[in-house]
Formats: sequence, C-alpha cells, structure tokens
Amino acid sequence: MVEETGADVSGLRTGDLVVAPFVWSDGVCAYCAEGLTTSCVHGGFWGSIGEQGQSDGGQGEAVRVPFADATLVRLPADALCDERLLTALLSLSDVLGTGHHAALGAGVRPGATVAVVGDGAVGLCGVLAAKRLGAGVPHAGGQGRIIALGRHRARTDIARGFGATDVVAERGDEAVAAVRQLTGGQGAHAVIEAVGTEQSMRTAVGITRDGGAIGYVGVPHGSGTGLDLGEMFDRNIALRGGVAPVRTYIPELLPDVLNGSVDPSPVFDLTVGLGEVPDGYRAMDERTALKVLVKL
Repeated sequence: MVEETGADVSGLRTGDLVVAPFVWSDGVCAYCAEGLTTSCVHGGFWGSIGEQGQSDGGQGEAVRVPFADATLVRLPADALCDERLLTALLSLSDVLGTGHHAALGAGVRPGATVAVVGDGAVGLCGVLAAKRLGAGVPHAGGQGRIIALGRHRARTDIARGFGATDVVAERGDEAVAAVRQLTGGQGAHAVIEAVGTEQSMRTAVGITRDGGAIGYVGVPHGSGTGLDLGEMFDRNIALRGGVAPVRTYIPELLPDVLNGSVDPSPVFDLTVGLGEVPDGYRAMDERTALKVLVKL
C-alpha cells in the first residue's frame, strides 16, 4: 500500500495497492527498454548499496521505493477483500515471474514435454508456468507431459494441482533413468532447473532431449556447475536463464492471476508476523514450510 509519494512520482497515489518486484529499476535505460530490468543501470536489489545509496530492505514495516513509477505495479483495490487473491498477487513479486522466466528460457510450448527439477516455490511455479504456456495437454504438436522432480509429498501434490502429469521422486542417475523411461528414452523437450546445485544441473542435462533446452533460475551454489559443455555441444542442448526480470512479466501474468486461471497461492503455506520472520526463515530451511507470507 502506498503511504506517501515523492515530488517526482506521477503515476501513483497515496492509498494505491501495489506489487513490487525484487529488483527496482528506472524503466528507461537500454536494458529496461529490452525487458532486462534486473540489469538496469540505475537499479538494484532491496537492501543493496548502489547509486541511490543504501536502499531499504523489502521485509519491513515500510520501504522507500526508488523509481516508484517504473518499479511498482498498481493492483485492483478490491483485492484487499479477497485473501486468496491477495496471496496469489504477492507471487508476482518473485516466484511466479521466476518460474515463467525459466519456462521461457526452456522453450516451453504447447505439446512439449517439460521436466521441472526442484519442488520449491519457484519449481512449482515453473510447473504452473509450463501449464499456462500449453504444456501437458493434447495438441497438434504432440501430447506432452509435465514431469515434476521432487521428494516432498506435500509439494508434489501441489505440483499435480498446478498441472504436473507425473512425479519423479528419485535423484541423480535414478531420476534421469525414470524421466527417460517416461519419455520413451528421449528425455524432455524443455527442462526447468530451479535448484542451483551441481547435482541438479547434471540431472537437468541428463533428462533433456537432444535438441532441447534448459531454463535455469536456481541460484548457483556449491562447488561446481554440473555442466558438461562437450555433452551439451554433441546433443545440441541450449541453456538460457538467470535472474528473472519479473517486472517485465507482471503485466502479462497479472490478468491471469486476477481472473483465477492462474492461482499460485498454494505455494504460501505459512503466515508469520513481522517479529516472527526469523521463525519463517527457519521453517523454510528445515523444509517444514514451502514459502512464508509475512503479514503486518
């Protein structure tokens, strides 16, 4: 909710209900013009230090928003009366747009077989994004699958609700074998990698069909990349992804969230108050919560 506007803000008013992506941007630089708002030359992440000085963190009672006209997106005021819708709209700030970014990077299309590595909030939104883009339903180009790779029953149940046709609980070589069995030995046309470890990337490469693509959005961590460029070269596997420019995707995704055709709200399975934020992080770390909603 907008509490106050500065003299340079013209598109927003006090009282407006808004959503903010996890990166603020000016909306006019060369990168923003190309839709890559995460590389904005004047932008930054909440809590970071940049040209604007120290920016406020995004998890507080209030935050000053640089370039508010370009960064914030106004939402319908009546969304405040619908708890489920308000929760779904919150996903536009990060996980839904990130899942969509991965699906685009992987080249998801109607009739394609898609595999999603990772059963966190982003991976589950990747399933939802793949379904939205036409995967997993009969099509002239084929009757593809949406295969969710994950071991947590509560999360894979959400994946099925989001459109997954199959669930693979195995990991490593066993996961690769299971996906290939489901796909007649060929693998998936499009693979979403939403974990960021060496093992998850090796799995992603192993389950990709020759000529297919991997959309990676898992923040890389660990000792290695898991990429064998020689194998990817020989099998014509493309790799595309990175930090999701979710501000660019919000106008496209917003109507589907508002009309209910896309409902990512189930990924938020725990609500905490501002003073309980450390407990929320602990719950996610211990895998007792999927994604935490902080309510003031």
